[in-house]
Amino acid sequence: MRIRKKKWAQPELDKCPYFVKEPKSYFGRWKEFFKNDNDIELEVGCGKCSFVAQKALLNPDKNYIAVDIKSDMLGVGRRNIESLFSENNREVNNIALVAFNVENIDELISVDDDIKTMYINFCNPWPKEKHKKRRLTHTTKLSKYNTFLKQGAVINFKTDNDELFEESIPYFEESGYEITYLTRDLHNSEIKNNIQTEHEIMFTNEGIKIKHLKAKKM
Repeated sequence: MRIRKKKWAQPELDKCPYFVKEPKSYFGRWKEFFKNDNDIELEVGCGKCSFVAQKALLNPDKNYIAVDIKSDMLGVGRRNIESLFSENNREVNNIALVAFNVENIDELISVDDDIKTMYINFCNPWPKEKHKKRRLTHTTKLSKYNTFLKQGAVINFKTDNDELFEESIPYFEESGYEITYLTRDLHNSEIKNNIQTEHEIMFTNEGIKIKHLKAKKM
């Protein structure tokens, strides 16, 4: 997603206690950042953070690392998180916002961090053949995730894009994952309590069906 430069974003993030200024320093010890032993879940390409904000609010017993390459996007996300938590009289204590390039995600997260659940929501479909390796579901990225995801860890993937979804299925299978759930019409599936992102709401309003799968690392 493109976003205009927001001069206020970085200054606000610099003052934010859950924005991680030197994230690589927590490689292998993210539980020290959260100061507890709760399970850690990871969202890559978190965008405006509407998804992770809702997940963290509903699951105070879990911690969430939200990663996006753009600080301007995370600045908007921080405001969204603050707004939701404030409305519910909650202090934000189970989210880490991280500005980082997913290309180097294996330098950010270690197998010792024991990530059990990961989310990829509405990532760039990169439709041109020469760009497909940039997809967050491509085998090149899955090989990076495999450096820190243990056996049994689950990746949840949602998209509006038919081609990206269909081509991602063999990406997962070729990379050592079992597809344990798949639907090409999430909102008419048996899945309950689905948390929608801002993209999901927009695409659904346009009549586009949302595709979703769960892939377990074998």
